[in-house]
Amino acid sequence: MFAKLCNKVNTKIILNQIYMTSNNILFIIIAFIIIEFIFNKVLDFLNNRNRKEDVPKEMLDYYDQEKYLKSAKYHKEKGKVSFMQSIISTGLIIGILIFGFFGILDTYLSAFIETSFVKAVVFFGVITIINEIISIPFSIYDVFVIEEKYGFNKTTVKIFILDKLKGYLLIIILGGGFLYLAIFIIETFESGYWFYLWLAVTVFMLLLNMFYADIILPLFNKLSPLENSELRTEIEKYAKKVGYNLKNIFIIDGSKRSTKANAFFSGIGPKKTIALYDTLVEKQTSQEITAVLAHEIGHFKKKHILSSMIISIIQTGITVYLLELFLTYPQVSEALGATSPSFHIGIIAFSLVFSPIALIIGVIMNVISRKNEFEADEFAKQTYNGKALATSLKKLSVDSLANLYPHKAYVFVHYSHPPILERLSRLK
Repeated sequence: MFAKLCNKVNTKIILNQIYMTSNNILFIIIAFIIIEFIFNKVLDFLNNRNRKEDVPKEMLDYYDQEKYLKSAKYHKEKGKVSFMQSIISTGLIIGILIFGFFGILDTYLSAFIETSFVKAVVFFGVITIINEIISIPFSIYDVFVIEEKYGFNKTTVKIFILDKLKGYLLIIILGGGFLYLAIFIIETFESGYWFYLWLAVTVFMLLLNMFYADIILPLFNKLSPLENSELRTEIEKYAKKVGYNLKNIFIIDGSKRSTKANAFFSGIGPKKTIALYDTLVEKQTSQEITAVLAHEIGHFKKKHILSSMIISIIQTGITVYLLELFLTYPQVSEALGATSPSFHIGIIAFSLVFSPIALIIGVIMNVISRKNEFEADEFAKQTYNGKALATSLKKLSVDSLANLYPHKAYVFVHYSHPPILERLSRLK
């Protein structure tokens, strides 16, 4: 089926104008991986060097010198673990590419499995297992050593194992279901299938966003309706003031995993839900929590949620169009050691080649996101209480031992939210 696709899709004519052997493509893929690795490590280095010993004046009432130094040590230890993991992961993927492991696995599976879907499931299953073997030891160390050492961890071994098993179950059900749909679309339409794949991804994204708090989240956390209290009265009073239709306010038992506080909005339309971590409710006043929610409502009122969704849908369309273009180029699959084009090999190759583009897109999205965060802060300041929001942000920053002096280049590439000191300066 894919061999026919390679001959039928007209876009192959464009690609064949550029003479690229499989060895050239493999070299380019490995070069991309190495360049991206070096780029990220340079950013990490700059970010670590940018730390200062003095507590900023804006945080003096919340950070003593001892806790501030604790924050620096926390980030240093997290950085070391992240560095080791990235070294091993990068070295492993380069080794896999050089020795043609993907092609060897594909050839082996092809000798026993004929169905495209079953072959893809087993192929991605093997890749997932290898990835988990590498990542789980680092996850265990991060949760039960570093997070425990600095007083954040509340996760038990039982919860950790159950979270993993539930995650695998979701991958099998949602990932497997979507994989079947994608292969069905590609094999049915052969060319021009990117449009139908785009529609499928878009519908999946919308449904996941709409029903996340009702179906997915309860698998991992218990959600309890916020009882009648000073906090609920304050939230409802504010929501009514700004004309925000609010029905679902839940408390989520985040404390069973971590002492860190959080809050988030989920859903669209009548499914809009506010989830407050119990740790947030315990540590902050009603005014501070309402100020945080005023910020989130600001995103809705400023159309940030809608615009982000539209951008994501457009981005998805461009991505799947490029994917179809990519799958018409057989040298790509050969670069990964495959003897013939296949969907699962094409997906792996595409993800590797697309990675630099994804990085650029991520930077652009982060720039937009930081702009939106400032606008939402201003909305909360104008419609509720900027001082309460500032106090809440300070508490959240201290409780999570946030980096108060991130390097500008690191912020530009990786931060979806502005640094705490920049937000505080605008809330004065």
